[in-house]
Amino acid sequence: MIKIAKLIESRQKIDKKIEDIQKRCPHSNKSVKAVREHVDSSIPVIRWVCDDCLRIVGYPTPQEEEKYFNE
Repeated sequence: MIKIAKLIESRQKIDKKIEDIQKRCPHSNKSVKAVREHVDSSIPVIRWVCDDCLRIVGYPTPQEEEKYFNE
């Protein structure tokens, strides 16, 4: 059990570092992608995603979604 606790602690530290990097990112390069909206989700969703930090930054219009599926 101690190993699990250490792994969870490490994951929390990594998640915090990722969050800090994503907050500082200007999100100047983005594209429409299929991503998991939540860590524990298995169903992909179509979102605007920063190409540099991989943060979800918006929702595509129906036309943008259609273009994504047709590429």
